[in-house]
Amino acid sequence: MKIPRPLPTTLASKPFTRQEALDAGVSVGRLRYRDLDSPSRQIRMPRTVTEPDLAERARPLTLVTPFSAASHATAFLLWEFPGFLPGSNLPGIHISRPDTMGRPRRRGVIAHKGQFFEDEITMLNGLYITSRARTWLDCARKMDIDEITVVADHLLRIPRPEFENRTEPYCTLAELEEMLDRHWGTPGIRKARLALEQARVGADSAPETRLRLALERAGLPTPEVNVRTELGSGVVRQPDLGYLEWRVAVDYEGEGHSEPGQIVRDIQKEEDFTRAGWILVRIAKRHMSTDAVTAVRKVSRALEQRGWSPK
Repeated sequence: MKIPRPLPTTLASKPFTRQEALDAGVSVGRLRYRDLDSPSRQIRMPRTVTEPDLAERARPLTLVTPFSAASHATAFLLWEFPGFLPGSNLPGIHISRPDTMGRPRRRGVIAHKGQFFEDEITMLNGLYITSRARTWLDCARKMDIDEITVVADHLLRIPRPEFENRTEPYCTLAELEEMLDRHWGTPGIRKARLALEQARVGADSAPETRLRLALERAGLPTPEVNVRTELGSGVVRQPDLGYLEWRVAVDYEGEGHSEPGQIVRDIQKEEDFTRAGWILVRIAKRHMSTDAVTAVRKVSRALEQRGWSPK
């Protein structure tokens, strides 16, 4: 039995298109060997590659379908959006094309058509993909308003350069508003507009956004989001949510707060707030169940201790 010639290293560990193989000097006969699978027309994948990641599966599909890009749930996952998108983990790669072209029809593809402006398609590690703002709008149809807000807060968030390799937010409020104005008739547009109205700059995580929305919905005052707060000479803290008028701060503590070093820092933080005459309300995941009723009760109680009363 003839042993097939090894594939070029650039093709040996991921799916690739037939044209990419030919351009790399692979013969047509070599592409017929049984050591290669064909996930879709004109696409090959070495059988040794058992679980290619989402980007590796999507990339060749966008190449063999002209004028197409990964979109919807696929783009949602590739951009690593927070928030809950129903059906985002179902099999299939979401691909979009302009509405002037035929809908892509091939195995493993969930096809979409729409109107696209030039800046709504971009590149992510060599993969054509809808922009973050366009992906946010495309996914709004299947999300509830609070989860659309979670993604909007993520896009609007001002990054912390000391921890991230960027200094600008992914999107500005004006850019998201323009996206809605461009596509005023698209499904989900009304929910996206309502979500943008309640979006805020400053939230560092999805739980923080969900907590803020739960507090506001319960009739509590609107908190400031991640505002640097001077507690004393040289002591500055930045609570997730803050009520300066009542000197109440609220922090959501995720899983990382159970680490020994973080526990020490959290104790120091609470001591700083207490010395300055503040109440620090610490919220965990267990307080957020059943529409965050326990979290709302804890924050409401702290505000009432400081003289706030519900109307």
